[in-house]
Amino acid sequence: MYRTHTCGELRTQHTGTEVKLAGWVQTVRKFGSITFVDLRDRYGITQLVFDEQLNTRLGEEPLGREFVIQVTGKVLERSNKNAKIPTGDVEISVADFTVMNSAATPPFTIEEDTDGGDELRMKYRYLDLRRPPLKKNIELRYRVNRSVRNYLDTQGFWDIETPFLIRSTPEGARDFVVPSRMNEGQFYALPQSPQTFKQLLMVSGYDRYYQVVKCFRDEDLRADRQPEFTQIDCEMSFVEQEDILNTFEGLFKHVFKDVKGVEITEAFPRMTFDDAMWHYGNDKPDIRFEMKIQNAKSKNEVNCASLSGAGFKVFDDAETILMICAPGCSEYSRKQTDELTEWVKRPQIGMTGVVYIKCNADGTYKSSVDKFYNEEKLKEIAGFCGAKAGDLILILAGVETRTRKAMSELRLEMGNRLGLRDHAVYKPLWVIDFPLFELDEENNRWVARHHPFTSPKPEHIEWMNDLSKYGDIKANAYDIVLNGTEIGGGSIRIFRRELQEKMFAALGMSKEEAQDKFGFLMGAFEYGAPPHGGIAFGFDRLCALLGGQESIRDFIAFPKNNSGRDVMLDAPSSIDDVQKKELGLPLTPNIS
Repeated sequence: MYRTHTCGELRTQHTGTEVKLAGWVQTVRKFGSITFVDLRDRYGITQLVFDEQLNTRLGEEPLGREFVIQVTGKVLERSNKNAKIPTGDVEISVADFTVMNSAATPPFTIEEDTDGGDELRMKYRYLDLRRPPLKKNIELRYRVNRSVRNYLDTQGFWDIETPFLIRSTPEGARDFVVPSRMNEGQFYALPQSPQTFKQLLMVSGYDRYYQVVKCFRDEDLRADRQPEFTQIDCEMSFVEQEDILNTFEGLFKHVFKDVKGVEITEAFPRMTFDDAMWHYGNDKPDIRFEMKIQNAKSKNEVNCASLSGAGFKVFDDAETILMICAPGCSEYSRKQTDELTEWVKRPQIGMTGVVYIKCNADGTYKSSVDKFYNEEKLKEIAGFCGAKAGDLILILAGVETRTRKAMSELRLEMGNRLGLRDHAVYKPLWVIDFPLFELDEENNRWVARHHPFTSPKPEHIEWMNDLSKYGDIKANAYDIVLNGTEIGGGSIRIFRRELQEKMFAALGMSKEEAQDKFGFLMGAFEYGAPPHGGIAFGFDRLCALLGGQESIRDFIAFPKNNSGRDVMLDAPSSIDDVQKKELGLPLTPNIS
């Protein structure tokens, strides 16, 4: 027996007990004839005490960081207790020890705060995973996974696996493809999602399906994106939108309470896509704070009369003028307002500047456009914004799409600067009534806002026959948003062949192409497909948000870097000519 207890288990009630422990050496501290060692395993840390006799032996067999050792000894109550760790009231008086494996000097410190950079830690990920923050994240991921499965089981869902080697049917991102040895010149694709399979399972009569499943997309990476990621994928038969929203709102309430101890009793707010864009500038609003966007001018329709006739060309020529009111910021210095100007000029924001109006505490007004607007006009603008004394009004003007996106980002930036985006506060909501289509202006064609299997709202189905109505058709689709991040989305699906054919045609797909790519699904619809719908959640993203972080990387045991590389395995890598020949791939040129 290697151990009788773990390193996180012992307490004062174990005092006097003879125990065996095994784990990794965290630290070694020598004090004269006594040596203290912190021994670590997955469960925690226990302090070991080596007396004078064993200390002499340690001089001959020194212990180093990350050595794997086994010790036997007696549990004692500590005289100098450590309240920072659960085992801090006890220590082990070591009677004997065995070095089970020595260790090279680690390339970075394996502690709460490490001196290792991202690439170095990813190269030695097996060491990084020993650190408490990573262990805490992986544990949280496990707990969320378990909680999700437990809830879905109580709701009658079955966990059903679907294939990873499928046909390439791009869903917006590039597919990862796999050459077939047995079918030379042909390729499998790795699934971007199990979308068509879960619909086929509904046709098969399985009614309630889910998977915690790997998905693959070959796209540019960022903090919340990996080439392989995990979804909570779900589908239900004989349901309408309300059934799905209620079921999965229940899932999230269950997970919050089970994993975080946070009980949410009220219903999640619901917001239409149009309202989200109008008041927040994006379709995933962060409602932890107010600071809603005020639309002073939109598509050349003036909503704030005080802006007109002042001769300020920036406002007069703008398609859109948007404002936000930052509470308590009227005392911003010139340096601070200049910083905001430079911030909006960054290429990723793309504006030429920001106009500000200070609503001073004494009831006066000061702006960066005093030349054009007197104090009376500034007061009227402040009234339109609902600004109070002490507030700072920030105004952006320009082309509609760019300006709205920029104001959305500026609102979030001000939320950060004012400490209004607290990671410990959870504000979920549903966004509903998305457009079914959006116009790809570059190619002058309509594309699906979600995916081509999303059903229009029932009252808009007849508009599928009228091209002029495409911009007005609403989708039977919904997203769940948490703290300004989309963590899930889904829809009621098309389940009749004729409507699915209309959808493919609307997207510019010929009958032959639709049959070639999705004939199996449309064929299945001819054999009694039930009404159905579902939702998929970004599991990695959900775990990161519950862990109070923005990056999903540290909630995945073995992630890729921003170039899509596994620096630990050095993958992707080349394969030899023998493998290439078997797969019918071009051989490496022989350069002599």
